[in-house]
Amino acid sequence: MRIFLIAGEASGDKLGAALMAGLKSLHPDVTFDGVGGPLMQAEGLTSRFPMDELSVMGLAEILPKYRALKARIRQMADAVVSTRPDILITIDSPDFCLRVARFVKAASDVRTVHYVAPTVWAWRPGRAAKMAAHIDHVLALFPFEPPLMQAAGMDCDFVGHPVVAEPVASDADAKALKQEGTVVMLLPGSRKSEVSRLAERFGAAARMIAEAIPDAHFVVPTTSGVYDLVKSSVGAWNVSVTVLEPGAAQRAAYFKRADVALAASGTVSLELAANGTPMVIAYDMAWLSRLIIWRMLLVDTVTLVNLVSESRTVPEFIGKACKPEPIAKAVIDVLADPAAQKSAMALTMQRLGQGGLAPGLRAAQAVLDRYGQAAINDDQAQSE
Repeated sequence: MRIFLIAGEASGDKLGAALMAGLKSLHPDVTFDGVGGPLMQAEGLTSRFPMDELSVMGLAEILPKYRALKARIRQMADAVVSTRPDILITIDSPDFCLRVARFVKAASDVRTVHYVAPTVWAWRPGRAAKMAAHIDHVLALFPFEPPLMQAAGMDCDFVGHPVVAEPVASDADAKALKQEGTVVMLLPGSRKSEVSRLAERFGAAARMIAEAIPDAHFVVPTTSGVYDLVKSSVGAWNVSVTVLEPGAAQRAAYFKRADVALAASGTVSLELAANGTPMVIAYDMAWLSRLIIWRMLLVDTVTLVNLVSESRTVPEFIGKACKPEPIAKAVIDVLADPAAQKSAMALTMQRLGQGGLAPGLRAAQAVLDRYGQAAINDDQAQSE
């Protein structure tokens, strides 16, 4: 069996590597082609070009590279059509990957699989119908997504969220930190634009929390892209704070040790849920983006724990509501009574596949099962 894979970001590289490992365990003679990062390469992929070329976000960043990206789209589509693999698997990065799939379907009958369903449940539901024209099968991270993809005409399987396969620090690891007092984790984002917009408000909320909880100590994990910005921001907060360097060994232990967290909206809420750490979510964006997205939003919450658990136990302060006073009050309230939220977090992890097959293996099984079923259907159609 020959499979062509395309991943464009670090998160996709991680998903792709786990999927490849699962495919090898279930179908040992499988071979791989395509584009991926170091993790996928370690599983046996020789990347046709560096994956970093596709890791571009934002209009200002994309425009200077538009022609190069367009050429890469055509290059990948031509490679798939000429080599005729059994399956093309595109992983997230929809702006690039789905364009490749569209060209492939226009020129061949290669089976197409897209890993990570678009968030049609949150906004722009019409994307599902557009995808269905060139995607045969979707691998979904959330249990509520398959009906939406199936209604648009695609096969879709929930395969589990990668957060359930991530290692979590033990209670002993957390105790080894010897961090006294109430630990409040602050997560103002992984991008400079997010930190620039949220740092002052998070700092103001931290001061209010410290006034109410004198033994509070704040911990801020960082990524390489925002470390310097975070370091320069926390100096004005006037609270007891530890900034963790990118890749810090204590990061996982602090996620386990934290009594409560204040976090920017995103998948970090699932990492907190995996550690059983109660949270408050706060986020804001540029005013134009806020105006456009708010009008298009289809859900009353953007917090994944709330969505998956079908509860609203995680307080969130989005857009105009992202103000220090109510944020600080919510953190203090959650800290005082986290029981309901802890139940919602446990339910979230259960629904995302915790305790079951690893997501990579589950995804591999879904790919092979659907491929086999498609082959049976093709044979039946030909015999008729």
